[in-house]
Amino acid sequence: MTRLNAVADLEQWRKTLAGARSETKRCITICGGTGCRALSSNGVGTALEAELKKQNLESQIDLKITGCPGFCEQGPLVVIQPERVLYVKVAPRDAPDIITSLAQGKTVERLLYKHPQTGERIVHEYDVPFYREQQRVILKNNGIIDPTKIEDYVAAGGYLALVKTLAMKPADVIGEIKRSGLRGRGGAGFSTGTKWELCRQSPGDQKYVICNADEGDPGAFQDRGLIEGNPHSILEGMLIGAYAIGASQGYVYIRHEYPLAVEMIRNAVKQAAEYGLLGKNILGFGFDFDLHIQLGAGAFVCGEETAMMASIEGRVGEPMPRPPFPAEKGLWGKPTNINNTKTWATVSHIINNGAEWYAKLGNEKSKGTTIFSLVGKINNTGLVEVPLGITVRHMIYDIGGGVSNGKKFKAVQTGGPSGGCIPDKLLDLPLDYENLTAAGSMMGSGGMIVMDEGTCMVDVARYFLDFTRFESCGKCTACREGIRQMHTILVNITKGEGKPGDIELLHEMGATIQDGALCALGRTAPNPVLSTIRYFQDEYKAHIEDKKCPAGVCKDLITFYIIAEKCNGCTLCARNCTEQAIAGELHQLHSIDEGKCIRCGICREVCTRDAVGVR
Repeated sequence: MTRLNAVADLEQWRKTLAGARSETKRCITICGGTGCRALSSNGVGTALEAELKKQNLESQIDLKITGCPGFCEQGPLVVIQPERVLYVKVAPRDAPDIITSLAQGKTVERLLYKHPQTGERIVHEYDVPFYREQQRVILKNNGIIDPTKIEDYVAAGGYLALVKTLAMKPADVIGEIKRSGLRGRGGAGFSTGTKWELCRQSPGDQKYVICNADEGDPGAFQDRGLIEGNPHSILEGMLIGAYAIGASQGYVYIRHEYPLAVEMIRNAVKQAAEYGLLGKNILGFGFDFDLHIQLGAGAFVCGEETAMMASIEGRVGEPMPRPPFPAEKGLWGKPTNINNTKTWATVSHIINNGAEWYAKLGNEKSKGTTIFSLVGKINNTGLVEVPLGITVRHMIYDIGGGVSNGKKFKAVQTGGPSGGCIPDKLLDLPLDYENLTAAGSMMGSGGMIVMDEGTCMVDVARYFLDFTRFESCGKCTACREGIRQMHTILVNITKGEGKPGDIELLHEMGATIQDGALCALGRTAPNPVLSTIRYFQDEYKAHIEDKKCPAGVCKDLITFYIIAEKCNGCTLCARNCTEQAIAGELHQLHSIDEGKCIRCGICREVCTRDAVGVR
């Protein structure tokens, strides 16, 4: 390893790396992200390595562990490069067939992706609708480079944007970001360039930049996927921002619950420092910048800027009133700029390709692309990068492959636990900052949870309020007491104890909390309740007036029964009932004892004939 003291050193290293690589040599890439690791992708890698050795193909075929390519529903994922043949749900036992077929120039058909509607087997990654309908900018190298090796990032053009930046005036760098229209990807959607400019203009001998990687939304894993798959892209963005702002110190604030992401970002910082891309006199330009890793303790409120800075300083993570804003008085009282992981990862692409290129992506007010984590009752779950402004319909049906199990789409919750629920009548709503806000939801950090006809929207509102109630820091009365009271009302409604006037009271309380809460957690917490009342008020009325749950979810308002014409007496439901509430002989009609039944729903889940009904 040689320290890079000048731009010429970096470019010579890049040429050396390129010369040692072949664009035509076969390479097997294996997803090493958290999701695929949980499904034994490490075992797949070990099995493939052993098989390559067994067939004496080690010198002809490379093997590489990459970050998350995004198609989490189908993991573990294996891709044959350069043809980009995609294998899904790969197990260690599949290794011999993969290597043998590769050597023979064939494919293993049973491992190819199967289209959920047509049943067609699709060979190439780029032909799978999940990938074909995306426009990948910041995710384009996920699934291609080894995130543990700075060499892979540099060979793919990494740190070119930093070189270009260091030859520019800071004001010109900020101007480029402003013209691009990039807005913060953490949820607020504030102009990134304007934020940088405010921090640049604030007086101070010490300034800081922070990467907010404290991703705590249920169902969201975009930041984790980025850091696990391409950590140097975040570092490069922070270096560019620090230079533009005049900062010499930076922090990556990341959740300790992300052990693999923590490992990757720490390794990237270590490598960048060793090669002279962090520290003193970077690439000979006289620019100094050091980066530190700060682990969060899992408090959702620390995603808020002032609470995060308090946590970094070693204080209790709770928000402070603004102004002053962090750009004026932030970390340790010094001007500080905080951006989300996705925002920092976007910066190098804007510098490399130009503001005009980026501004053409997205729509008039919401420029560029962003990453959504698409989860819930949908066929294709995973990380999706698309231009802002595409419709909910396009996301759910063209990329997501439609609602799973052939059920009907009911709603999608966007923006995390503080977002709102978008109903089926708004399927053609563009996914951008303004339209989501107008619909009673928000962009948030990009979480999308799809719900089908079997979802109770009152219970959904209760669930998300339970989360924010628990995560509230308790500093302000509006949030601490208001959310707790709203949650109590929702619990009562789901138990059949709702009263006339509860809907109006929930609406009034939600509006009051939005006006009176200290930080964004409290101000946005009522969104799930207000949006479900707005679009699904009939469900609230059914719970309150009729004491019924139309979706058959709320335990206190439902009973299970056996549908006589469908039951074949297989005993599957009885064998799985933990309360012994189901009786019946083999091949005879079964029955449910309502006195013993705890309404867990396991009988419905295991029944293969839909013979268990709910009313």
